[in-house]
Amino acid sequence: MKNYSSSPRLNNHSASHSTDRNSRKRFWFLALGLRFSLRDYGFCMATLLLFCLGSLFYQLNGGPPKVLLEIRQYLGESTFVDDHGPPTPRELPFPSQVIYNRVGKCGSRTVVLLLRILAEKHQFNLVSSDIHNKTRLTKHEQVDLMRNISTITQPFLYTRHVHFLNFTRFRIEQPVYINIIRDPINRFLSNYFFRRFGDWRGEQNHLIRTPQMKDDERYLDINVCIMENYPECSNPRLFYIVPYFCGQHPQCREPGVWAVERAKQNVIENFLLVGILEELEDVLLLLERLLPHYFSDVLTIYKSPAFWKMGNLTGTVKKHMPTLEALQVLYQRMKSEYDFYNFIRDQFHLTKKKIGLKSTSQNSAHEPDFLRELALRTHEPLEEEEEEEEEEDVGQEDANIWLVQP
Repeated sequence: MKNYSSSPRLNNHSASHSTDRNSRKRFWFLALGLRFSLRDYGFCMATLLLFCLGSLFYQLNGGPPKVLLEIRQYLGESTFVDDHGPPTPRELPFPSQVIYNRVGKCGSRTVVLLLRILAEKHQFNLVSSDIHNKTRLTKHEQVDLMRNISTITQPFLYTRHVHFLNFTRFRIEQPVYINIIRDPINRFLSNYFFRRFGDWRGEQNHLIRTPQMKDDERYLDINVCIMENYPECSNPRLFYIVPYFCGQHPQCREPGVWAVERAKQNVIENFLLVGILEELEDVLLLLERLLPHYFSDVLTIYKSPAFWKMGNLTGTVKKHMPTLEALQVLYQRMKSEYDFYNFIRDQFHLTKKKIGLKSTSQNSAHEPDFLRELALRTHEPLEEEEEEEEEEDVGQEDANIWLVQP
């Protein structure tokens, strides 16, 4: 009997059969693999969709879902910031913190109206305080106010009737200050008649503003007030502008060399610009040059007819000039105020010269020419609400405490 199992023909047949069988297996494996690839594709798309929804949920709710936090905790506390550093901060204009501690009856209502328009136009935060009767603060009130100011979203401009605040004394970043002052006697006269008779916005608005004022005081002749040395027409009430720049120290409210010199030093170190109301258009032009991200186009807005329609009824009622003799007495009582005013005027003209603006004022800093031309020199601005007189015992802390630097 022949052994066919070892014959070549049989061997070839077996090999061919084995090859066909392997081919069929590969076919089924390929088909099965194709089937799993479609499933994987669907799984990947579903995963991508869930990722997108999770990302949307993260952004809408200000944080990641709980499951992502758990995954992060499981994987470790490493973050993108740890690996790549902090993101690039948003660029802010410099300076991005500005304070306008506006002096009463020095055109501040005009400037605030302009700032409201500019804040909307240039997208900066304007915070205008409605507090008009508290310029002197206790130590705790200072700290609270400065901390509140420092939390305002930048860039911001904060404005209030308040004496200079020294932020660095309490280790808080010092903002940049700006301000505008006015011929001291002109400021006094504007305030004197405004408190008594108001303006053209309403016939009785002065009665609402000063309801406690008796008729004897309301209709007191200004010459009598000055010549007979009434409290309103004498120091320390006349010492008004300097404390806005001297600061919160009790000695800043005492007329004298110390307060004036400290005010000058604060202007040099902390104020970007202090303008004078007599040259308001030049003040606005300098602000536009120095703070374009706040005051760009301010002069165009100021000169527009639409702007002046907002304040054409704000002129002080019944305002008139005292006699020359009364003005001379008033000037002698306000020597400290004029010392500071002349310093500011010289500094302002120096700034104009550096910028390239020609000064139109030819008056000497030592000659009181205002005694003859006072009614013509100062452009009357839109009148603002004047702060009421504060109690003299507010913030009367020991002077030595205020002098100590932390």
